[in-house]
Amino acid sequence: MGHNLNFNESTGRYSFFSVKEKAWHNLGQVVTDYPTSAEAIKFAGLDYDVVKSPLYTTGGDFIQAGKNLETANPQISVPNYFANVRSDNNAVLGVVGKDYHIIQNRDAFAFFDAIVGGEEGILYETAGALGNGERIVITAKLPGYIRVGNGDDVTEKYLFLTTSHDGSGSITAAFTPVKIVCQNTLNASLKSMTNVVRIKHTSGAKQRLEDAHKVMGLANTLSSQLENIFNNWATIRVKDSEVKKLIQLALCPNKETYDLLKKGAEDELSTAFKNIVEDAFAYAMVNDTQQMETTKGTLFGAYNAVTGYYQNVRNFKDSEAKLQSIVMGGTAQAKAQKAFELCSDYAKNDNGIFLLN
Repeated sequence: MGHNLNFNESTGRYSFFSVKEKAWHNLGQVVTDYPTSAEAIKFAGLDYDVVKSPLYTTGGDFIQAGKNLETANPQISVPNYFANVRSDNNAVLGVVGKDYHIIQNRDAFAFFDAIVGGEEGILYETAGALGNGERIVITAKLPGYIRVGNGDDVTEKYLFLTTSHDGSGSITAAFTPVKIVCQNTLNASLKSMTNVVRIKHTSGAKQRLEDAHKVMGLANTLSSQLENIFNNWATIRVKDSEVKKLIQLALCPNKETYDLLKKGAEDELSTAFKNIVEDAFAYAMVNDTQQMETTKGTLFGAYNAVTGYYQNVRNFKDSEAKLQSIVMGGTAQAKAQKAFELCSDYAKNDNGIFLLN
């Protein structure tokens, strides 16, 4: 496979950069310090806009009554289709429909910057453009991500985003253990992605991209106040029976179910609710992230059982529905908040039980 890296004729450079490590068969720029997003866009040769341009075709030769007539080659408009064109060199990147919405390269970087609330916080590792600039890839690390106890290894994972301007595929954001420095590592990243969010290039895509980091469990994760809370929760032991109780209380759908829980009538609970509780409890007991020192048998683990259920277990109709539920005032967001409040009360009361009030 060729390198497929975009070469920018106006700058005489290949459109790719990497921090400290040679990139893309030595064709990309190597920089020594982590750049800001404004710098990264320039280093990576991604400082161009993409515009939707009306599409035209021309008429060809035609024959009438056995005679060749002069061809007028009239310009014919192609309805409902557009060419995506690079603003800096007029390269045609692809043909798209009328409902296709462009996510500019700077919007992709804004996704990363939103996680830490400022462009100097995220650690951009690599970025670049493939083909004529129709596909872009970015990898970054998170600075100072909350570490609970001895810390999980999320800081050693890369946050990865790829999007296209040619009408193919979705905007994809994910975690990957692989830093993208060549086509092979790009392929490896695509195979090893976790916590994946895919967004179609449709109306509202930009807003959904801005919210995507929350779906990936990265909302407010850099708060030192939260870090203190979670570290405290990691030291508080919780029995398995209480973990199940937290799940029941946090995921409780209505007053009728709550009243049954309050009087201990578990056999009268609906099968649907019992199945949800069992699924979340199973996740709490067997998922790898729930078996770490900080989560196994702790209050922090109990809280993660509820949030992890919606992130990793619950089936949603599609990524739009998941986004709505977890971020935009939906059910999962409300249940996570309820779990947080229950765990906060548990930590304060130190009585070893989740309270029914």
